[in-house]
Amino acid sequence: MTNKLSRDSIRDGDVYRMLKEQEHLTNIRPLTTVEREAALDRFLEHAPPGQLWVLGYGSLIWNPAFHYTARANARIWGYHRSFCIRTPLGRGSPDNPGLVLALDAGGSCNGVAFRLPAKRMRDELSVVWAREMAVADSYHAIWVRAATPKGPVNALTFAVNRSSPRYAGRLPEQELVDRLANASGYLGSCAEYLENTVTHMHECGIRDAHLFHLHQLVQAERSKKS
Repeated sequence: MTNKLSRDSIRDGDVYRMLKEQEHLTNIRPLTTVEREAALDRFLEHAPPGQLWVLGYGSLIWNPAFHYTARANARIWGYHRSFCIRTPLGRGSPDNPGLVLALDAGGSCNGVAFRLPAKRMRDELSVVWAREMAVADSYHAIWVRAATPKGPVNALTFAVNRSSPRYAGRLPEQELVDRLANASGYLGSCAEYLENTVTHMHECGIRDAHLFHLHQLVQAERSKKS
């Protein structure tokens, strides 16, 4: 398993293999290719008309791993960015679960929207789907209306499934800092994940006062141990 998810590694099934190898430790069953593709087909039955985009709010901002024809800063309402999914692999381990980002209900979120190529829309979405919807109960794929500098677009994005056993809810700040500063797994550390997200948000001119504050606290925590 590589430390960075790439288009090739996703299409080659690395996400599925990572989950399958650890299933006996995590009790997380990965979906087969047939199950994932069928779920994507069902989701696309309700796709809005016109050009379709994917909204990234975390690692998709700095590592989309799919092909796109345009990108733009975007904002949605009704959801906010939150470290609210516990992960016992990828960015954590069974004995020290990490945290990854999802959209949770309430507020608003600034991110990056990527326009899918019209003639290859289904193929490119399958890459995103294999990465984000590898298990059935962590995320809900949703359609949102996102505001961009050139007008609103219809975008696919991923909100947390609050019924998932890995839903962390709103954690105390110190627990957030401890987990993000110390947890790591196959894909690297939570601190690296946070660092990459914040760095690329700054580069794109995207603001998130809470996330930036959390980043400073995690940096300070890690500096105590260096």
